[in-house]
Amino acid sequence: MLTQNEKNTGFLIHLSAFLSFVFPFGSIIGPVIMWSISKDKSEYSDKNGIAAVNFNLSYTLYLFILGMILFPFAFGSFFNYLRRIDDFDHLNNFNYHFDFDNLFGILSIGSLIAIVAFLRYILIVVAAIKANRGEVYNYPLTINFIKRDKIK
Repeated sequence: MLTQNEKNTGFLIHLSAFLSFVFPFGSIIGPVIMWSISKDKSEYSDKNGIAAVNFNLSYTLYLFILGMILFPFAFGSFFNYLRRIDDFDHLNNFNYHFDFDNLFGILSIGSLIAIVAFLRYILIVVAAIKANRGEVYNYPLTINFIKRDKIK
């Protein structure tokens, strides 16, 4: 039987991911600190901590990859403009316009980043609610960086 203290600890482990609003990489550091403090106290806290850390590492990796895919679209139009410069008089009259292809890429990848970020926060709230009810939530599309080998 789980105690209310264990349920609250699991709840707070998941919600500690919202520390990303306070400082960079808070969504990873917060759950790691909460998990490392409480992992030896109960198996339930250990399972919730591993799930939260793996989820936040995975989704940070996904957002980083999408951001790296966005980089060429964002700067591609600018570099195409610089490539077309014929003389230095053209530099004085700097009229920069986005190409439609690059703008479409920026908006599509940017939309994917927004959707992933929104789903991340929804899933964190769902996991926190389930942890408060005494369940361990298995996040979707999570890479298991930390294995559950020692948990029986």
